[in-house]
Amino acid sequence: MTNFVEEMRWRGMLHDMMPGTEEQLAKESTSGYIGFDPTADSLHVGHLTQIMTLIHFQRAGHKPYVLVGGATGMVGDPSGKSAERNLLSEDILFHNVASIEQQLSKFLNFTDGPNAAVMVNNYDWFKGLSFLNFIRDVGKHITVNYMMAKDSVKKRLEGETGMSFTEFSYQLVQGFDFYHLWKEHQCKVQMGGSDQWGNIVTGTELIRRKAQGEAYAITTQLIKKSDGTKFGKTESGAIWLDPKRTSPYKFYQFWLNASDADASSWIRIFTLLNQEEIEALEVEHASAPHLRVLQKALAKEITCKVHSVEAYETAIAASNILFGNATQEAFASLDEETFMAVFEGVPTYHINAKELALGIPIIDLLTEKSQVFPSKGEARKMLQGGGVSINKQKIEDMNALVQTELLIKQKYLIVQKGKKNYFLFITA
Repeated sequence: MTNFVEEMRWRGMLHDMMPGTEEQLAKESTSGYIGFDPTADSLHVGHLTQIMTLIHFQRAGHKPYVLVGGATGMVGDPSGKSAERNLLSEDILFHNVASIEQQLSKFLNFTDGPNAAVMVNNYDWFKGLSFLNFIRDVGKHITVNYMMAKDSVKKRLEGETGMSFTEFSYQLVQGFDFYHLWKEHQCKVQMGGSDQWGNIVTGTELIRRKAQGEAYAITTQLIKKSDGTKFGKTESGAIWLDPKRTSPYKFYQFWLNASDADASSWIRIFTLLNQEEIEALEVEHASAPHLRVLQKALAKEITCKVHSVEAYETAIAASNILFGNATQEAFASLDEETFMAVFEGVPTYHINAKELALGIPIIDLLTEKSQVFPSKGEARKMLQGGGVSINKQKIEDMNALVQTELLIKQKYLIVQKGKKNYFLFITA
């Protein structure tokens, strides 16, 4: 076994742990778990810290349990929330649970060896538990004073919205999860983000009071961007692990666009590269920061892990379209979703297919049919200087006709003005 705590420490992932935890993990192969609430049918990059924690836990010789919260998802975790979230229907929750289970199976070994990962759903042990039995067998062991002292509760009680009994009870429900897994599966450790500390120690307290047992807690750092903005969010929303929600190209670009400071931190947290490999990359990056060696290594490792090598290669090809010397064939080779992701945010114009079949003079296309140039004079000047391309092919003939055969996928034209200004034309 390797030292799990030391691995987490040098990677900058460790936030806090209960006394005795490191000794327990050094003593023997230990079962531990992390819970994921199914609030959507996909996990996002904000969940990756916990996924990587489980991967390191398993690689260190311990047995990971993955809890998907079919029951806790019906209650809603108040930690870090300023208002109560909308509760989902059972049908949506079960769909989300199935989708998340499928995603997590890509990251952990669920099949081989004594420390193969196990996936559990807390709905399985809560569905037959009556409310009266729960408050009698669980509620009596944890005082209201203890629950009120938790930061997640205090902040909400001091706020304007208050807190429903449903949310107040969440820490008891999560605490019972830990008790159940401790009793039925010998899970001695619960892990989670630092905002979960209160919920986790409620579980260790329940185990101590109800069964005089010992259990442990480890929390990880909450990831923040170096500029203070929220990790995992962009202008267009969260970065999801499901390619239907966030294309592999956009996923790759998210990591590629990391700042130097973030890339240095994130490559430790989100990849399995070892310390020597990372430090060598940092030395290489420092000698030529403009080559973005760290960002490229980070983006490659994580895109291949979350999606596939093929998805990574497609993302590279798509990136080269905007920033390299791509051919028309390269454009055509992209699937439509990736193609549209590449040109998201690019000024878009619609042109009439019948007009295009007859041929549209290049000057008219750039001025009357669009606002690529404010005047025909400026368009002519840029054309003469070789500053206009269609589908990466320079157009220098001011009398050229743009016709249907230039279309990519029988639908698109990409006009480039200078080196960095792109315009997308779509036939209608």
